[in-house]
Amino acid sequence: MALVLARLSFPVPAFASGEDATYSREEIAAEVEGFFAGTSKGLAEIVEKVFADQGRPVGFIKGEEAGGALVVGLRYGKGTLRLKSGGARTVYWQGPSFGWDIGGNVSKVFTLVYGMADIARIYQRFPGVDGSAYFVGGFGMNYQKSGPVILAPIRTGVGLRLGANIGYLHYTRSKKINPF
Repeated sequence: MALVLARLSFPVPAFASGEDATYSREEIAAEVEGFFAGTSKGLAEIVEKVFADQGRPVGFIKGEEAGGALVVGLRYGKGTLRLKSGGARTVYWQGPSFGWDIGGNVSKVFTLVYGMADIARIYQRFPGVDGSAYFVGGFGMNYQKSGPVILAPIRTGVGLRLGANIGYLHYTRSKKINPF
């Protein structure tokens, strides 16, 4: 099981609260279940926690990532961003981290998106705090915030990793080798 260190709550901007422009719990639960090939009690509790903290999301990203660390870490991923108001776009992310962290993992990532009226707002850096405890498999969630946009990545994956770190993920239009 993954250890989640960041349990921060941020206010949701007003434009993200209209029901026509947001996904319901039921819609997200169906997407999560299909993406992760079923749900566990732990994943369902994480989704409920994010809804309790942030409300209804305006979008989501379905993707995969790989990461590793030996004090300094790197993470790379690719996914598809979908907004309820329309539009889908392939996004890539990469970023460094620093902290008490060792090991590696590969994960499926389902990210809930808040406060984003324009799909192009994803292309920026999102700082965050993360903690992981993977021994063969695990899952977890953290929050990332930049301006009015809040991301809540939910990860489930396999690997051998233990630690806590701070860093950022830079979302880009194309794959980048350089995490900075």
